[in-house]
Amino acid sequence: MGSELKTDQQTNNRKIEHIRMIEQDGETDRDARYFDRIRLSHRALPELDLDKIDPSVEFMGRKLSFPLLISSMTGGDHSLVRTINHNLAVAAQITGVALAVGSQRVMFEQPAARASFALRQYAPDALLLANLGAVQLNKGFGIEQCREAVELVGADGLYLHLNALQEAIQPEGDVDFSGLLGKIENIRRQLDCPLLLKEVGCGFSSDDVARVAERGIEYIDVAGQGGTSWSRIEHLRADDRHNLGVLFQDWGVPTPQALKQAKPYRDRVQLIASGGLRNGIDMAKSVILGARLCGMAAPLLKPAMESVDQVVETIEALKREFVTAMFLLGAPDVASLYGNERLILEDYT
Repeated sequence: MGSELKTDQQTNNRKIEHIRMIEQDGETDRDARYFDRIRLSHRALPELDLDKIDPSVEFMGRKLSFPLLISSMTGGDHSLVRTINHNLAVAAQITGVALAVGSQRVMFEQPAARASFALRQYAPDALLLANLGAVQLNKGFGIEQCREAVELVGADGLYLHLNALQEAIQPEGDVDFSGLLGKIENIRRQLDCPLLLKEVGCGFSSDDVARVAERGIEYIDVAGQGGTSWSRIEHLRADDRHNLGVLFQDWGVPTPQALKQAKPYRDRVQLIASGGLRNGIDMAKSVILGARLCGMAAPLLKPAMESVDQVVETIEALKREFVTAMFLLGAPDVASLYGNERLILEDYT
């Protein structure tokens, strides 16, 4: 791989810049509230005991207390990054939810960054997902790096994230996305754990879902438009980009639409909904639209910078919201929510 693996601080520093941009600019969260355009059918007579509702699910062989995935945030050689990932991992273990780490490319450029991804020791029972950028398969990465990323995290699966817009806006971005699908399929065939594909805020079209399903990839995180805009974040990092990042800051397929477009492929692909989910009602709507898990990052970033207790408190609040929505829909378990579009009263998305 030679020079393809850089030895400077560029990627590591970028992780901290991303966090600071999110802190300083309130408009990086587009807060589109697409899920508010969906109204659910209230049951005046739910015929259920709220305390007996079962929100638990199984995913990739792990039982979760409810279908929450702490979505990918960060990683690198910095005390703040290590604090965030430690707090998220411990909280995931305590609350019984899943956790995906941020991009692990940095660990190949800065060996000291590895400590921020070694999370199995803090979350022995949690569903953990490793994470690399799919475009790196065109930059010298292959099955060895994928296996190494999984091994370091102690992960149950590997995310390969797709971030074409972010790379296009990023001054140092990698923009050669040609021929990736075949390389992704080769990784899937060689990997000893499940491979998941994930967008980072622009969603999946129905054509992309179809092509992925044809290649035998069984897990897709649609990660639609509506939440954090990485296009805007990269614009803020590079003021000389002629506002390109602002122009494209709302580009993409909204998460509810991405879930709907993937409906014909749900017999072959398990879907994760992320991108603009902000509460337990959004989670319930996502499950109704076919999601097996619901990913959130933005609501958990600030708590993760504070303490484990703050993260646990936020997760428990989301769980109460989700269970209350189940109760008011007359759903005793998640299976009775999944794909049950009869629970939708109105949909203006």
